[in-house]
Formats: sequence, C-alpha cells, structure tokens
Amino acid sequence: MARKPHDSPDQPRVGEGRLDRRGFLKHGAALAAVTTPAGVQATQAGGDLPWLHVPGQPFSAYGQPSPHEHYTARRIGANRAVAGNGVSFTPLEDLDGTITPNGLHFERHHNGVPQIDPAQHRLVVHGRVRQALSFDVKSLLRYPMRSQMLFIECGGNSNAGWHAEPIQRPAGSVHGLVSCAEWTGVPLSILLDEAGVDPGASWVIAEGADAGAMNMSIPLGKMREDCLVALYQNGERLRPENGYPMRLIVPGWEGVLHVKWLQRLEVGDQPVMSRNETSKYTELLPSGKARQFTFTMGCKSLITSPSHGQTLRQPDVYQISGLAWSGHGRIARVEVSADNGKHWTDAVLQSPALPRCFTRFRLPWRWDGKPAVLKSRATDQAGNVQPERAALIAERGRAGYFHYHAIVAWAVEDDGLVSHTY
Repeated sequence: MARKPHDSPDQPRVGEGRLDRRGFLKHGAALAAVTTPAGVQATQAGGDLPWLHVPGQPFSAYGQPSPHEHYTARRIGANRAVAGNGVSFTPLEDLDGTITPNGLHFERHHNGVPQIDPAQHRLVVHGRVRQALSFDVKSLLRYPMRSQMLFIECGGNSNAGWHAEPIQRPAGSVHGLVSCAEWTGVPLSILLDEAGVDPGASWVIAEGADAGAMNMSIPLGKMREDCLVALYQNGERLRPENGYPMRLIVPGWEGVLHVKWLQRLEVGDQPVMSRNETSKYTELLPSGKARQFTFTMGCKSLITSPSHGQTLRQPDVYQISGLAWSGHGRIARVEVSADNGKHWTDAVLQSPALPRCFTRFRLPWRWDGKPAVLKSRATDQAGNVQPERAALIAERGRAGYFHYHAIVAWAVEDDGLVSHTY
C-alpha cells in the first residue's frame, strides 16, 4: 500500500502538539513543583499511615496482585448456551510494557478448559513418518529447548472493525484477543527429524486433547522452520487455560493454529479441511473469490492510552502510548497523528523491537483542549504498512470476519472524553 511522504521538519506534527522527551520531562518536573504543597518535607510524606508502623503480611507460596488492582482483569465473552465456548480479552488499556502476565493472557476455548493429568497425557507423532513416536511430558522436558518472545493473536481479533458503526468499548474489549509472552519449548524440527518425515509429506495436522478435539492443518515447512511444542510461558509451566501441559506455538500466524493441550501431530500430504479452515477462516472477497489459509497476521498497531472510556482532565501534556506487532517480522516504525491523519510523526519505539513480538511505542503530546482524533500507523521490516479502514474494506469487502488490522482512531472531545471513531 502506498504511503504518504514523511512530514518535513517544518510541518506541524501531531496536531501542533509534539514535544521532545526532554521537553516532556522538564514540563513534568514543573507540574510536580506546582502540585507539591509548600513546606512539606519528604520525611513527612507518610504521616501516620498504618503500614509505616505495623508489620506486613507473611510470605506467600505464590504471589498475587494487590487487591487495589482488582479492576485489571480479563473481560469474558462466553456463549450463553455453552459456557465453555467463548473468549476472554486481555485488558490492554490497563497494562504497560510488552509482556502479558500469564493470568491476563487472552483465551479462546471451544469446549471449556480440560483439567489434564500430565502423567496420563501423551503427544503422538505419526502418519507419513519412518517411525511413530509417543512423548510424555517428562520425556519432552529432557529435550533441547528454545525460548522466544512472541505475540499470539486470534484471527477474529478486532472484528468489530467491520461493523458499519464504531463499537464503544474499552480498547482491550475490542482488540484484546492478542497477548505477548515468552514461550519455551522443544523445536518441532527435532521431533520431526527423530520420527523421520516422508519426502512426499507437506502438511501436519495438529490436534488438541480438549473435548472439542480441535484440529488444524499447518504446512510442514512452517513446522520445521520455527514452531515449538511449548511447555513454559513467561518462565513458569503453562496454565490450563493456555494449554497445559503442552501447546503448539506457530510464530506470527493466526491464533487458531497454536493448538492447546496438544496430543497429536499427523504428518500427511494434504490439509484435513477441518471446520476452522473451511466454514471458518475462509473469507469471501468482493471479486467473488475466497481467501483461505491466510495464516500470517498483518501489520498492526493500537493506541492504548488515551483510548476509549478514558478522560483527559484538562489541557496539558499527555503521553500517547500503545502497542504494535506484525506476523511478518519486526516493527520498524510507528507514526502517530492527532489530526485524523493529516500529519504524522514518528513515535519512540521501546527496545528491543523483536520479530513477531509486541513493540511498545510512546510519544508526548500537548492537548490544547480542542477536539482531536488520535491514530497510530505501523510499518514492519518487510515494508508492510497498516492500512486505513476504508482501504482495507475496499480491498477485502465486508463479507469476511477475520484478520482485521486497519488503523484505529480515537476521538478526543473538547471535554476530554475519549471514544472510538471511524
């Protein structure tokens, strides 16, 4: 997609409100000086607060969030008829950095979360192989492992963007079917080589041990390239809702392929053509043709602060912050606009910007109290540029449901209220 030339230095940027980081820090220090009561000494700041004089709580076997942070929780959207079928959204607007805590990682379940005894679980590799193999958890834990920070995004994430009118919900409740974690596990190439794959094989069918027997087809080349049988998430063993005792990780590709509770890998020469690759995840285009096996997640970004439901209390300096990611590799650039895309400027990317991983971006912005429209636009290392919504709809039509990755716009009203807009 063609892009606008980058704004020259003498053009207005971010709605005439861009500040460099040094200016932002200087202004912040001035604000602190104004709001600190005169004559208050640092040693008097706590006063007679009880925790300064009473011993704290004892050790705990497993740490929990502060009860004061109870609002930071997943939003659940379950099927009323089948409670185990549905999703839970990561509250992206309440988080910072790039790593999603295990307890807030998004979920997509088809028939509930199985409570698997790892001593009874097996992963079988069979089909067009020299020898079928069966692995229990203990045996896999002895294999060489690799750790990689990666996002997983449901193919249906952000699908409300196809609606004719913008949905008014918090950012995470619309775009939160994506999370980022460090995954550790056994490279699939090791297991496939041990089984001895037939030269004529080209697909692998992955199946989960849930009651829904979720199964998906993945090209053999991808499985050999970089896929993992994950056993750990963010340094600890997988949790049940994220695939315990083992799950498949398919870097950069749609979440439905990251089969949880993995129990079977069948090597073959054709896809299984399951429900989730025929009646689902196949999208009719305006031309009459259909997209199928469109595995890679597109280049995408989202401003998480300020975003829907938040309020700017007064004209002041604010930090625009958000996330960018792409299934095609590393995020190379994120631009921000506060005037509905008339002018753009580069945000600062938090290091390290890793391939197929969340990248946090930030940019200070002085809001003058007038209406504004905030947008972010990501570019990845392959040159893919996040499209405007109108361009994505012109290309794909509105008969589909999956892989929505258009620019998201937040309207800031003159009273500071932020809402979703097109």
